Amino acid sequence: MVVAIIAAFVLILVGLKPVGKGLVLGTIFSVINFVLMGQTLPLQLSRTKRKTFFLSLGSIFFRYALLAVPLILAIKFEQFDLPAAIFGIFMIQMVILADHLLKLVTSRQQF
Repeated sequence: MVVAIIAAFVLILVGLKPVGKGLVLGTIFSVINFVLMGQTLPLQLSRTKRKTFFLSLGSIFFRYALLAVPLILAIKFEQFDLPAAIFGIFMIQMVILADHLLKLVTSRQQF
């Protein structure tokens, strides 16, 4: 989230206000998605198979609907850039992968 805020601030300063807003919009909804995923995961562990299936399915549908909100807003309003909103949605995953790769590379250099 910090990376998105810094990037958005820089983009707004250089005159790309819709891009900065789209980036923050997508990132906010991506963070909410990850929080919801973390909150519903423990609920799925202590249920029967049938309840777990329907809880998981409902969680997935709800989270997909949630991730559609920034896309719809970016399409409807010119103040948000659509590619930046899409990039913001995937920014959390990219930061997690980059962190993992950085740890992998630095651990191999120590051997």
